[in-house]
Amino acid sequence: MLNLVLYEPEIPANTGNIGRTCVVTGTRLHLIGPLGFSLDDRSLHRAGLGFWPNLDVTLYEGWRDFLTRTGLAEQGPEPRLHLLTKKAARIYTETAYHDGDYLVLGRESTGIPEETLARYPESCARIPMLPDTASIRNIAAWKEPAGEDLEHAALRPQDICGNFIDPNDYRVSALNLSNAAAVALFEALRQTGFPGMADARDMPAHDGGR
Repeated sequence: MLNLVLYEPEIPANTGNIGRTCVVTGTRLHLIGPLGFSLDDRSLHRAGLGFWPNLDVTLYEGWRDFLTRTGLAEQGPEPRLHLLTKKAARIYTETAYHDGDYLVLGRESTGIPEETLARYPESCARIPMLPDTASIRNIAAWKEPAGEDLEHAALRPQDICGNFIDPNDYRVSALNLSNAAAVALFEALRQTGFPGMADARDMPAHDGGR
């Protein structure tokens, strides 16, 4: 079984979509608080999340609680963690996934904290996307980011561990959280032998039509 981890998710619709994906793929969902929404029965009913009782989901007070309760805290930098971030040099398809691994996605607004990425530099991976100039025709009409907290800004110039791509490469257009989770999860499922999905590593090389 694979594990999908949401680090302080903010938008209930994204978590709902991801939860549905977890149900149909037999994936365990981990939610690291604080959450930006309520998971009480009334809120779930209003959001149309009738499948929620079928979801294997665990809540955590914070990152440290997650590491402790999953046993990852005792193992140090751990290849079982895969941190999805736009700041990674490695592409998510270049990562080897195994049963029991944890795919981690961060907040919709700020992603996974950079200090966490710095702790696991070899575990970071990104989903490639077209640059804004190629994907948005009216890019000039979009507002620049309003700013960032001083702690976050101070980390940017350090190019932590040499792992990140250009730290000033701000994107307006990007996959939302539920889309990114599905893309990465299905690659991990393919590699770990999900029914009906062939692992490309076991397929014969393409001969280019010759």
